Amino acid sequence: MTDTPQPGGVGSIGTAAVARVGYGAMQLFEDVTASDATAVLRRAVELGVNHIDTASFYGPGEVNRRIRAALAPYPDDLVIVSKVGARYTGENPIPLAAAQRPAELRAAVEDDLRQLGLDCVPVVNLRRLDLGPGLAAEGDQIVDVDDQLAEMIALRDEGKIGAIGISAVPLDVLRRALPAGIVCVQNAYSLIDRTQEATLQACVAEGIAWVPYFPLGSAFPGFPKVTDNPVVLDIGGELGATPAQVGLAWVLAHAPNTLLIPGTRSIAHLEENLGAGSVALGADALARLDGVTAPGDGPQFHGLASFQEPVQEAPTA
Repeated sequence: MTDTPQPGGVGSIGTAAVARVGYGAMQLFEDVTASDATAVLRRAVELGVNHIDTASFYGPGEVNRRIRAALAPYPDDLVIVSKVGARYTGENPIPLAAAQRPAELRAAVEDDLRQLGLDCVPVVNLRRLDLGPGLAAEGDQIVDVDDQLAEMIALRDEGKIGAIGISAVPLDVLRRALPAGIVCVQNAYSLIDRTQEATLQACVAEGIAWVPYFPLGSAFPGFPKVTDNPVVLDIGGELGATPAQVGLAWVLAHAPNTLLIPGTRSIAHLEENLGAGSVALGADALARLDGVTAPGDGPQFHGLASFQEPVQEAPTA
């Protein structure tokens, strides 16, 4: 990393130091040109991002190819994180299907290596189907996590992946996975959906990076959004920050191991998202935000995590 400030300060994913606000590249396929994707990716790196989240099933493969075209040869400190466990179908309403079998996990890693032009993917997340939002496993796609992790460990031993993460898992599955050396967890989590709080706190205790998706609530019409919350709106007005910046800043402030990967197709929106890393929430603001509950719910936050909707790992902020 150069002298460029790292958005949100410095965090870690495994042994790698990364900016706490990174970039989720999922949106760089639909309704965006290759040149615009290149501009967004290069601007992110210029602004200090060195953690980019992707998957071979985004596109399929086109997001990976765009990352390679924009950024290769890659900066030495860039940590590219992919995920396996799904395949692209292009069908509506959910354009993905489960790909949970060990051979499918291996094939997806091979796709990543070829598409990204890498000898080793620094981190690969095993995208389980234990929690929503997203897909459900059926038939031969119901695979024991131990069998999946055995394949992931083999890939790591072969030098094809650097480290293993896990996604969409409840606490008991995370605990089963810990002996594999898990370096990050991606679960749905936001100010208004804290159903995974116990899993987050387990990650804090274990020194595992927490990389939430849907950090601003659901991205789909008709479901609650952090940016509509009156407390968030009030605090944004007081601080001169956007509601999205306040919502993201709370997630960063809530736990020291949190890394964010907000996604966007727009440079202006990218700069807004990265600006969340500079929003300082005072004690009063934090207390007010901590007291927010999920819409129509009490303090237990039974909310979005159980809703089955299309996978969107790197949410728009």
